[in-house]
Amino acid sequence: MPLPSPLDIKFLSLIRENIEMFMRQSALRYGSELNNKRRMLDVAPQDHVGARPFFPDCFVIDTLDINPDSKATIIADLCDRNESLIPAGHYDFVVCTEVLEHTLRPWDAINEIHRVLKKGGVLLLSVPFNFRIHGPLPDCWRFTEHGLRAILDKFKIVELKSLETPERTLMPIHYTVIAEKI
Repeated sequence: MPLPSPLDIKFLSLIRENIEMFMRQSALRYGSELNNKRRMLDVAPQDHVGARPFFPDCFVIDTLDINPDSKATIIADLCDRNESLIPAGHYDFVVCTEVLEHTLRPWDAINEIHRVLKKGGVLLLSVPFNFRIHGPLPDCWRFTEHGLRAILDKFKIVELKSLETPERTLMPIHYTVIAEKI
């Protein structure tokens, strides 16, 4: 794969900052009101910071990755129904940052997230839009606001924010989404 351009490096930095801000704000929004243990599934956090540094210890965090060499607590394909590994309605939260574009069947991944969340459970999702093809490969998809709303049709979207590309309207760099299972 060719080396990233200066623009790619700039956009990656903006995406990382946006994810960190999203996680901090989500932890403040959902972490401060809790007095009991809450279960969270963090999907493929091995390449990046993941959710753990942002959420208080009252969150019991499992990790999921498709890579059998990862240190995830659950090795599985998010696009499959993983009933033998994860019961339905098991999690209060699912964090899925910078993963959906790498799935072969993103609609199946969203269905599996919906299945493992409790009713009223919260999905914290982020995806790039205006960003280069990147690893881990495959890198299959980009989602617009409209595509995100369509694929999340079984959820109530609480917040959908775009990180805009400077001087280029209708071409966001990145999206973050908070959605509740209905």
